[in-house]
Parts: sequence; C-alpha cells; structure tokens
Amino acid sequence: MKNSNTNRPQLSIGLDLGDKRSRFCLMSDTEEILVENSVATTKIAMSRVFSKFERARVVIEASTHSAWVSQAIEDSGHEVIVANPREVGRKYLSKTKKNDKTDARTLAHLGHVSEFFLSPIKHRSRSCQVDLTLIRARDALMKTRTLLINHVRSTVKIFGERLPSCTADAFARKVLPDIPSDLAEPLVPLLKQIGGITQQIKEFNKKVEELCETKYPETETLRRIPGVGPLTSLAFVLTLEDPKRFRKSRQVGAFLGLVPRQHDSGDVAPQLRITKAGNEHLRRLLVSAGQYILGHFGEDCDLRRFGERISARGGKAAKKRAVVAVARKLSVLLHKLWSTGQVYEPFHSTTQRKKAS
Repeated sequence: MKNSNTNRPQLSIGLDLGDKRSRFCLMSDTEEILVENSVATTKIAMSRVFSKFERARVVIEASTHSAWVSQAIEDSGHEVIVANPREVGRKYLSKTKKNDKTDARTLAHLGHVSEFFLSPIKHRSRSCQVDLTLIRARDALMKTRTLLINHVRSTVKIFGERLPSCTADAFARKVLPDIPSDLAEPLVPLLKQIGGITQQIKEFNKKVEELCETKYPETETLRRIPGVGPLTSLAFVLTLEDPKRFRKSRQVGAFLGLVPRQHDSGDVAPQLRITKAGNEHLRRLLVSAGQYILGHFGEDCDLRRFGERISARGGKAAKKRAVVAVARKLSVLLHKLWSTGQVYEPFHSTTQRKKAS
C-alpha cells in the first residue's frame, strides 16, 4: 500500500550519486535501515529501482547527474529534495569516515528533518539548461583562446621578441607577420586555431543576440543599463530563470556569492572575501560589468557614484572592493527591473533622496 501522507512521507531514501553507480539507503520513520544497495547511474536503472518502492522522500546532493536523476525519481512517484552540497557537506557529512555507504545513510537520516536544514535547490528546466549550454560553450572557447594567446606570446618572449598589442579578436591576423621564422612551424598552426575559435565565438555572439530578441525579450529591459550587454543579460535571466523565486531583490547578491563572508566575534568584525557561492560565470560577468561602470567609459549614474564613494575610502584593495560592491548592487537592480518591469533610471536613488529631503 502506498503511503498516504503526501506532505511528509514516512519512508526516506538517501542517494549518494556516483558517475557510474550510485549508493542508496531506504530508511523507515523510526530510522531503521530497510534496504541498502547500489544502482547504475542511468535513467533506465533509476526508474526501474525506484518504481518498486512506496512513496518516499529522496534526498540527493546537487551534482552533474542530479538534474535528470531527480526528474526520473519524481516520475517514479517520489518526493525529491536536491540538497546544497556546500551546506550538507559542511554540516552533516563525516570528514573522518566518508564513503558512499555512510553518505547514503546520512542523506536518508536527513530526509526526516526539515527541508530548511538541507538548503534545497531547484534545477532549471531542460529548455533553460539547453540555452545556458550555449553561453557555457562560448565561455569555454574564450578560456581556450586566452590560453593559446598567452602561450604564443610567452613563447616568443623566450627568444627575446615581443608581439604587438592587439585585441583577442585581431590577434591571429595581426601578429602573424611578427612571428619569428624559426618559430613559424610550431606557432602558426596555433594562430590558425585561434582564428577559428574567434570565428566560432562570433557565431555564438550572434546566437546570443537572437535568443535575446526572439526567446527572452525581457533582456531588453536589463540591457538599458550601460555595461550590461546581451551576454550578461541573457546569462542573468537563464541562471535565475524565475524572478519570483526570490522574495526580495537583495537576496540575489547573496545567491550569486557577491556578499562578504562573516566571522564576527565580540567586537572584532574582520573584512573577509566574498562567499563566491552560486554561479561562477554569471558572477564573473557581473564583476566585468562593474569594472566597465567604474572605468573610463562608464557613464555617470547612481551605480558609478556608489562605487566611487567606496573607492574613495581608501584602504587595501579599495578599488577591487568597489567593483565587487557595484556588481552586487547591479545584480539587485537587474532583478528589480526584471521582476517589476520598471524602466531603468540612471539616477533613481538620487532623485528619491532629493524628494525625501
């Protein structure tokens, strides 16, 4: 007979995901271990095994396989909680005796506690994941091109030569005449690869523009902020997916790891680095936008003035702190514009303060 309690199943299953095989532990409401075994990490195997069990709360950690695994298990009639591995690992998983079996047991135990302690996450839809893959592929190409360009430049320097300064897009074409003749054989093929990668990046840029215009028109509102282009706006929308998942816009900064860590004790409140939780790529894009806003070409606006006030305080790495602070405030502003549909006003905060006074 299936469990009738749909809100809090009496059975709990901890599933420790592995690349080829995954370990699971089925536990009763009295925390008695009923079944322990492993299952192949495939869609067919997961569906076959979990369809045999009564409805249970299944706890897994977010990982490479967690998106499709959670969907397969939900389709088998179970409640699935995808736990934040940072929080679960730090609080509950043993550091001295860690293996698949004990991890599965721990996750099964956690199935009987409040979801709050698991810091559950929500996976994006498949359509959103597919579109996000385009941005990630572009980022992989950018990193590869940078690695190759640095290799070519450093190799030439070893022989006492220097290549001319230029943009990454023009590198393959512009430096070709300056490659020493005795280095042409190993380096010219790399220039061809760099040129091909540059062309592919341009193709990806066009596809990003097309997605913004045809599938994600909400990015148009976000792109009105100077420094926020198609790539940053699309990455923001795809990473967050649903603006309603955040009750307050200020929560977005913490979600993206742009808030400082805290380790206060008594009267001591040291300045710590940001948490760097959440999506690393989007955080990097927002920081780049913050650098543009505070840079030579940045327009005068509330965001720029905010960063300049922080930078003017001086101290160690004041400019870096200002850039990160602007990136954090930018993430909050982007969510506010997206969720409310308001039009970007460069001096909105300044105007509000003047009205209040």
